[in-house]
Amino acid sequence: MAMQDGAALDVRPGPDPARAAPEHHGAYHTTALFLSLYATALIGWTVYGIIQGDGTVRDFVEGLFNPGASPASQLVGPWEWAFTAALLATAGLALTHRRLARTAALLCGFLLLALSVREGVGLFDAAYRDRYGIDPLGGWALATRALGLVVAVTVLAAMFPATEQWRSGRGATPPSRGRPRRLSRICGVLFLLMGLARLALTVRTLTTPGMDAARYLRGVVDGSVLGTLNVAASSEFTTAGSVVVLLVLGVLALRARRDIRGALLVFAAMELYLTVRTVVWLTVTDFFNQSFETPEGALSMATTAYALAAMTSVVVLATGRGFGAPETYGEAASPTTE
Repeated sequence: MAMQDGAALDVRPGPDPARAAPEHHGAYHTTALFLSLYATALIGWTVYGIIQGDGTVRDFVEGLFNPGASPASQLVGPWEWAFTAALLATAGLALTHRRLARTAALLCGFLLLALSVREGVGLFDAAYRDRYGIDPLGGWALATRALGLVVAVTVLAAMFPATEQWRSGRGATPPSRGRPRRLSRICGVLFLLMGLARLALTVRTLTTPGMDAARYLRGVVDGSVLGTLNVAASSEFTTAGSVVVLLVLGVLALRARRDIRGALLVFAAMELYLTVRTVVWLTVTDFFNQSFETPEGALSMATTAYALAAMTSVVVLATGRGFGAPETYGEAASPTTE
């Protein structure tokens, strides 16, 4: 406190806009705990797959980036590895009360909820339900899915209400809204273009002669389509899910009314890892030299190149200081005095 003209003037520094308010620390701690639990479960499946597989730890490490070196008997795949890293990173941010963690956690929660709903739809199939009793790992797989549902509901319930209105202290200068919103819109455009390109490729695949489009679309929402128990998400789910997330986050970032940097950063990092892995595979298989022989190959190469550049750009922009604090998106009240 200080005195000015006989009146008390509060000169204490205002709250850090990059961190959650104290009343939300419990929600952030709960989120960190539950995300870590599910990440631990995925790590357990990964370790079990390495132990039971015909490869070595060295093969697994090399297979993280080189699909050709990855053992075929893995119980979880690249999408789960990327998702595990995203869960752990988000949990770390939440544990330190970084507001960046909120939208990242909400994204993880929605992805987990979608996986759980897909598995729930599959359980309506009697033959698929029976496999949980026949398969030696059926009980553990079911427990993992149940844990995913609990984690998803808990994280969403904890983080949705964890919004806050920041108020600057006396004499504070309102932050500039131009640059952060401009960067958000750039990320939004990059996400939207990527989502539309992937949607076009998916539609082209579904309209290919001989392609069972109905079965593909059913595989997006029904876990029983493959007929086997899989902890790893199907390619149909990951492809359709990426299209939806890219388009939704792209629209939200383009509107630039809320700071969704955490979700942008987490998903862009996941996509960047998967894209780099694809590039490595194209390199070791010498597909680069044959890619432009067909229109499909050329389109696939162009999409991969764009994904590599776009997701790298989003990661760089989202980790920079240019995005600013939550106030720059209109989430805070105007400066007031107390």
